[in-house]
Amino acid sequence: MRKNIIVILRTSLADPHPPALASRLLDRAQRLTSIRGITMATAAAHVLEDQIPTRAELVRRARTMLPALKARQAEAYANRRMPAETMREMVEAGFFRILQPKRYGGFEMDPQVFFDVQMTLAEACMSTAWVLGVVGCHPYQLALFDDRAQAEVWGSNSDTLVSSSYQPVGKVEVVEGGFRLSGRWGFSSGSEYCDWILLGSLIFNKDGPPEMRTFLLPRKDYKILDNWYTFGMQATGSQDIVVENAFIPEYRTHKAVDGFMCKNPGQAVNTGPLYKLPWAQVFVRSVSTASIGAVQGALDAFVDIGKKRVSTNTGKATKQDTSAILAAARTQSAVDEMKTLLYRNFDEMMATVRAGGELSMEQRVRYRYQSSQIGGRCADLIDDLMPLLGGRAIYTDSPIIRYWLDANAARAHVANDPKLIGSTLGGMYLGEQPQDFFV
Repeated sequence: MRKNIIVILRTSLADPHPPALASRLLDRAQRLTSIRGITMATAAAHVLEDQIPTRAELVRRARTMLPALKARQAEAYANRRMPAETMREMVEAGFFRILQPKRYGGFEMDPQVFFDVQMTLAEACMSTAWVLGVVGCHPYQLALFDDRAQAEVWGSNSDTLVSSSYQPVGKVEVVEGGFRLSGRWGFSSGSEYCDWILLGSLIFNKDGPPEMRTFLLPRKDYKILDNWYTFGMQATGSQDIVVENAFIPEYRTHKAVDGFMCKNPGQAVNTGPLYKLPWAQVFVRSVSTASIGAVQGALDAFVDIGKKRVSTNTGKATKQDTSAILAAARTQSAVDEMKTLLYRNFDEMMATVRAGGELSMEQRVRYRYQSSQIGGRCADLIDDLMPLLGGRAIYTDSPIIRYWLDANAARAHVANDPKLIGSTLGGMYLGEQPQDFFV
């Protein structure tokens, strides 16, 4: 633990804002120690059905957090990472266990439950919801790994958290028993609160196409670089990761082709229907769904302002402005529509795998395309609300501005670009073979 904190302190010295840096870093280290002190006390154990909270209870826990998330927002965005209290509360609420196998203390619930909680948190803080989405979906992928890898992560502490960066930028060398990995990855959200990491890289074969794999590394094998300076989603703490010639045994890797074929090593021990879904379907929604909750939060802020606002230029009340009234109706209807589609898609997926069936390629590509549209659509919806609140809306203390900035930052994720996967879907309808297999 001391070594982990020293690494964080050392890498943070690149902070270009030196005032009170020492005291801020010390406080940060103390909070990290406190969180890990809590989680390390939780040994892995199979969860019984009567110990699993209901979907309604988990959403209730998320909703009770909203006032605190709003109160901490200024600190979180100034520090460019979630406060330790927020991470501790999410761990204690069981949010990171929703997609985790029951064998290792998880709830093993349907993805709809996880995304319901994520959208609820995003109503107050999209950064918090984004970290939950990314870090919280990793128990699903880890459940697909060889059980030896699962045991290393969860065997003594079922609350252990895992961050990621799936950019295929690492250098991989095949060696006896596994691989040597080196490189630098970006955008590892919530990484400072995690003790393991999932990193994507390509293995270049002499006699075939490159093979995409995810490599699982413990905290001692990588460094975190504090370089997350952005206009939106600052509180995600999505830092860079550096690895120098780390050894990864074969069993701590996950083949992309196994995830596509839904034939994963972990399914030998995690036999429930949840883990028969394509991994890509869970992941892409983890980086789009927070935007839906952010639109709801922005609309709530818009309504609160609009009920009282009177234009200083026209003397007209916003609540009597037809454009504002129609925007509120249009936005709420869009939120309901996006939630309904999300729930319907996963209802269909879970019903199919529970019945022993397989999703068609058309379904998989269509579901992913629908997810990819969410980020841009949500950003546009909030964008339409902004000018209806006048000049005050652009101030940094405006209740709506944070949602606008965060939603526009989220659309930059490659999985939220509909052009790529849209070309695949449209091509299939016109008789072409799909070229994108992360579906």
